[in-house]
Amino acid sequence: MASIEAETGPMTHSGLPRRGLSRHARLALVWLALAAVPFLVPNAYWISLANLALINLVLIASLNLLMGYGGQISLAHAGFFGLGAYASGILNVRYGVPPWAGLPAAATVAGLGALLIGIPALRLRGHYLAMATLGWNAILVVFFTQLVGLTGGPNGLLGVEPFSFFGHALDTEAKAFPLAWGVAFLVMLAISNLLASRIGRSIRAVATNELGAQSLGIDSFRTKLAVFVLSACMAGIAGSLYVHINQYASPETFGIAPSIMLLVMVAIGGAGTFYGPMLGALIYTAVPQILLDYEDAELMLFGLGLLVVLILFPRGLAGVPAALAGLVRRRRA
Repeated sequence: MASIEAETGPMTHSGLPRRGLSRHARLALVWLALAAVPFLVPNAYWISLANLALINLVLIASLNLLMGYGGQISLAHAGFFGLGAYASGILNVRYGVPPWAGLPAAATVAGLGALLIGIPALRLRGHYLAMATLGWNAILVVFFTQLVGLTGGPNGLLGVEPFSFFGHALDTEAKAFPLAWGVAFLVMLAISNLLASRIGRSIRAVATNELGAQSLGIDSFRTKLAVFVLSACMAGIAGSLYVHINQYASPETFGIAPSIMLLVMVAIGGAGTFYGPMLGALIYTAVPQILLDYEDAELMLFGLGLLVVLILFPRGLAGVPAALAGLVRRRRA
């Protein structure tokens, strides 16, 4: 079980910060640094990668909440991402609903999708839960592909409008960056506050010892269902951002392979670590661009990276500094 204090900042038992930066201050400093990205990169292509990395961060951080802190394995996260993208995109393209109204609708639809599969599937454990969610993702992809009149089918959903702010369309990568940056910050802030709350402690207690948590009066099933639905809602928000920033959605983006890759990125970044998803999102966004001319090597590289990280650093890349510090202390002793 991860330590929220170690990952999000020092706190006393009363919830007040000890000496040093509080978790909110540390998060704010990181995001202020990220705000400089559009001014540091050479062109719009790099800003588009930054937007994609922030959307991927929302996805991976929400899966980390479920998997790293909640102890549940889901192979349907890309499907919930797709539910959010298609819900927001279809409302806009087919019914003229503004993107800002599509954003909460995307979270709601993804959450309802999670509730529908979560009630029966979360009674399963371990690999059985993973297989159940895998099947759910496969079903969603069939819907995305076959409901041609709504989704556009294999050709994708075209003509999605961008977000607008006081009449100004956020229709370029540079204009869309503050939106992706702000939403990613709010999601990370919400996760930080959740983990530091009583509900967050219940989530980690259920993940560590379900029977022990029940003996303390925690309803383990309702806790697991709540974090499963919340994680899907966040994925739905990422979907809405994706479809309106790219103004397009295609079924292959939300298939089983992306769900598996998101799981891998949580592990490589550091499951159950607060800043691990940032590393996972960075790798998930950058490596496919670096290997554009070597697509066959992409999967092999990800697999090799997962093996190396899990063997050498079981807590992922976010755990590397602590592992190295421990190694230095042992050598000095």
